[in-house]
Amino acid sequence: MSKTLDDYMNDPDIINEPIALREVHAIRLKIYDETKDMTAAEKTTYYRDRSRAALSRLGITPKYTTHHE
Repeated sequence: MSKTLDDYMNDPDIINEPIALREVHAIRLKIYDETKDMTAAEKTTYYRDRSRAALSRLGITPKYTTHHE
């Protein structure tokens, strides 16, 4: 069973932080747990897919460019 954001919010290491900072720390802990065993390629896909989903929910269409070396 995976931990919920509330589980992370109640982590003893961050419980005494102000709520806004505690939320940031909880999100970072959750992302770390979700990605800690991933390869670099898997992490890239994870972040790309989640970023695209967030932009879509906000109604933002990104304009992609290609990077040439």
